Order: sequence, then structure tokens, then C-alpha cells
Amino acid sequence: MPKDRAAVARGDARLDALAGEFLAKPGVDWGRMFSTVGLRVRGKVFGLVNHGGRLMVKIPADRAGELVSQGAVERMVMNGRAMREWVEMPYEAGEDAWRSLLTEAYTYLDQITEK
Repeated sequence: MPKDRAAVARGDARLDALAGEFLAKPGVDWGRMFSTVGLRVRGKVFGLVNHGGRLMVKIPADRAGELVSQGAVERMVMNGRAMREWVEMPYEAGEDAWRSLLTEAYTYLDQITEK
């Protein structure tokens, strides 16, 4: 997917606005993944803005399936393969939806990484 610079800038601005509440948590910082920068906990990225300007997060596979079936998100597809735990949410879903999904992703990665 080619990079949509305007959509990425818009998504980055929203992620920056939401980041403060996560950066205040222990072990959370910014880190690189997929040639972009995202929020991570203890070195593991849980949320970023992809090249299409969509929020991409890692959540449990079962939860990802639920959200996909509800139409709230789409699975991240890499090299033709749908990723089990990575989903994308469009910008149009709104700030509250992004915050909620980021919270789920943070909680999941916080639980599965070593403290």
C-alpha cells in the first residue's frame, strides 16, 4: 500500500493527542516498527498509525475476530496473509474508538510482556 501522507499526518496527530495517557504508564514509550513509530510497552509495540493513516494495534486473536465480525476493524494483511492479532481501525471511527482500542492493546501487551 502506498503511503497516504495526508492521512498519515492526520492519524499521527490523533495518536499524538492520545499518547499522553499511555506515556504516563510505567514502561510505555515510543518505538519503531514497520518503518514508523508507535506506542510500545517494555519494548513491544501495541499501537501505531500505518501508511494508510489507520490505527493499527495488537490485541488477542479472539477479540480481533469479534471486532472484525462487528465491522469495527479489519485484519492487518501482510504479504497476503491476515495477521491473527493485528487489526486496523479507520480514522473515521473517531477519537473515542481509537482510545478504546489503544487501551485494549496496551492492556493486552502489558499482560503478556515481562514486568
